[in-house]
Amino acid sequence: MLLIMALIALAVYFLLSSYFPNVQIDKYDSIEAVKDTQAMENGWIPKILPPSAYDIIERHDGDVFGKFSYREEDEVSFLEKLRESNETYVGENFLFKVDKEKNLVHFRNKK
Repeated sequence: MLLIMALIALAVYFLLSSYFPNVQIDKYDSIEAVKDTQAMENGWIPKILPPSAYDIIERHDGDVFGKFSYREEDEVSFLEKLRESNETYVGENFLFKVDKEKNLVHFRNKK
């Protein structure tokens, strides 16, 4: 019985890994942690994140999606780097959705 369950688990793993082959999710506590990696250079995280960015999460599999929080004192300078377009902000090669009440930004790459 244990062998059958192990074989089923293995089969499910291989099916899922072939369906979602290259999805990678990375989490960072702060902008400093991001700078220790190649995530910005690889285009997975925008280079224009505010200095106070924290709880940074990105997922990439060809497309890039992510989010981060920031301290309110960085809001004006961050938004000045973007241009507004129908409730979405555009900057670099990313689109940004900014929730000013929660100091939360969702981003995705433009394609």
